[in-house]
Amino acid sequence: MNEQKTFTTMVGDKELTIKTGKFAQAANGTCMVQLGETVVLATAVMSERPRPGIPFFPLMVDFEEKLYAAGRIKGSRFIKREGRPTDEAVLVARFIDRSLRPLFNQEMRNDVQVIITVLAFDGENDADLLGLIGASCALHISDIPWNGPIGIARVSKLDDEWLVNPTYAQRDKADFDLDVAGTSEKAIMIEARASETPEDVMAEAFEKAMGSIQPVIDLIEKIRKDVGKEKRDMVVVDERGDELRQMAKDYLYPIFEKRCIERPLFSKPQINAAKAELKDQLTAHLTEQGIEEAEIKIAADVIYNLTQRVASDLILKQGKRVDGRALTEIRELTGEVGLLPRVHGSGHFNRGTTQVMSICTLGAPGDEQTLDGMETVGQKRYMHHYNFPPYSVGEAKPLRGASRRDIGHGALAEKALDFMIPSKEDFPYTIRVVSEVLDSNGSSSMASTCASTLALMDAGVPIKAPVAGIAMGLASSGDDWKVITDLQDIEDGDGGMDFKITGTKTGLTAIQMDTKTDGITLEIIKQTLTQWKDAKATVLAAIAGGLEEPRKELSEHAPRILTMMINPDKIRDVIGPGGKMINEIIAETGVDSIDIEQDGYVFITAPNQTTGEAAFAWVGDLTREVQANETFTKCSVERIMDFGAFVNILPGRDGLVHISELAPWRVAKVEDIVKVGDEVNVKVIEIDSMGRVNLSMKQAEGNTYTDEMKEKASKAPAPRSGGAPRGGSRPPRKS
Repeated sequence: MNEQKTFTTMVGDKELTIKTGKFAQAANGTCMVQLGETVVLATAVMSERPRPGIPFFPLMVDFEEKLYAAGRIKGSRFIKREGRPTDEAVLVARFIDRSLRPLFNQEMRNDVQVIITVLAFDGENDADLLGLIGASCALHISDIPWNGPIGIARVSKLDDEWLVNPTYAQRDKADFDLDVAGTSEKAIMIEARASETPEDVMAEAFEKAMGSIQPVIDLIEKIRKDVGKEKRDMVVVDERGDELRQMAKDYLYPIFEKRCIERPLFSKPQINAAKAELKDQLTAHLTEQGIEEAEIKIAADVIYNLTQRVASDLILKQGKRVDGRALTEIRELTGEVGLLPRVHGSGHFNRGTTQVMSICTLGAPGDEQTLDGMETVGQKRYMHHYNFPPYSVGEAKPLRGASRRDIGHGALAEKALDFMIPSKEDFPYTIRVVSEVLDSNGSSSMASTCASTLALMDAGVPIKAPVAGIAMGLASSGDDWKVITDLQDIEDGDGGMDFKITGTKTGLTAIQMDTKTDGITLEIIKQTLTQWKDAKATVLAAIAGGLEEPRKELSEHAPRILTMMINPDKIRDVIGPGGKMINEIIAETGVDSIDIEQDGYVFITAPNQTTGEAAFAWVGDLTREVQANETFTKCSVERIMDFGAFVNILPGRDGLVHISELAPWRVAKVEDIVKVGDEVNVKVIEIDSMGRVNLSMKQAEGNTYTDEMKEKASKAPAPRSGGAPRGGSRPPRKS
């Protein structure tokens, strides 16, 4: 076994430890990373031979959550083993993938797999940052070609105090949460979640984050110097292929450049048609030169990247875009609501030829999603899901459920709107929004954010403010660069970035950035934030064109939820033995569900207001405290005793009308006044020390007394000394 070595540095106010040389030594590179009591194992492996016939670099990144790491066993009764990755694990894997991928030579065709396994989780230090640090270290000390290392910093601000690598508790209270992966000079990956943070504050946060990355990079460099392997050259030299591809570039570049200037490309089908034309022209050109079909196919591989390069060069050299727009110009926008019947809310947002329809569904509190992950356990009441069908880009492919990309884009739109969703106390509904991408030519996740804002408002969800989303892009070559507003697909090529920003009129709510460069500088980041701030008013205006604010009333098809707070001690009275009472209320009133939380909050979900109010009254009667001098009408006589009658005043609650309180005269027999099943009005005259309720009919208004009752009373014999007991609920014992 190799010698284990330990390396440490400080991250914020905590010690970061990286260990090498002991575990998983069959991998090309491996290390164990620890912060607090959170521990991850990172491994990097590369196949010995390239995979033939693929047009891309095959990188796989997996983040393995293990429930044992948090001392938990899976909640399912039938399945205790971890199954498919949770959405959170998928998001972390994408987070790490986007950070690592730009620093590989994209000409490589050897499979590279990075696996991060969480071995211990302390509930305080997030494993995602450790996973990225571990992946960076494992790759850098391995023999896998990679232009690293990179580090990462998480920055938040709480009560005007800047926090580096904050704990979960601090992040929950903070105004925003910013993650930056890269170096102290360039950012490669950005994630942020914010509560309307001003752009200038976020720009300052970027400075803090990038200034905090260097200690991690220095540590990884130190580890490589001590235990690192020599890098291998895995790019296969193909002189004939390179010659063919260069011939194709030289021939097609001016053709496509002229095509874009003379006939702008506005949509994905137009771009695809232009690429097909280029392929036909190249085939004819090379065939004339006697080049065989197999070699023509190799040469045609350049078309995808060449079109993106032309789009970038037009921006840098001529300030023109392939669709004729100015660099800061946004495509034509449309916002609409109420397109679908029956659904609770719907919104349609169109940006150029990117088209998304979002549908909002409101449900009962019991419809909340139960989370059973390593670090996330509990309930989730707001969910956003994103679907990207193949027809949206003119393709025919099998449907295989949500992809990692679908999960990531849905999570981004959810993050964008999360802080705008009203609290459960103010709006007790479970909320699900689904975005269907109908047509795509870039920035469908940002169109989803806008369409979902409209759908939520159309459903009557009182969001705090509308949220706009725009993808910002970059054209760059060496030190020359220009930021562009409203990115479309063809502009997201080599030297570019996809910098998605969402926010309200007040400030930012989410950021996600990945790049096809070796990183972007702080200057580029600040310029991007400035252009976004200038552009967001245009998008917010388009949203307002569909609907300016949330509807005051819910859809007639949405359920109605009535809420009330009861004494937690009364919860058992509402539920009843074995759920008998709560099931009876649901069955008798026709409500959909009754959800009761431990603190006494009751949520009654009903198909309409009338049934909801009936159940509301029933629960209220079951749990209310009876007060002296209170009057109850139309109460049923339940039992007759010699000394009085028991009357039901509330569900499950009876009181005694003593014989002396039945009528405004002396009563000899209870049956002379009331019988079982009669409806009477009563007044509470006393609640004794044991909680028993004493009632009076004669002190309550509205009771009917007949002449026959009076006549029976006049003929009754005089009472014996002592009379009947007053105020009690039982007759005296016989001696």
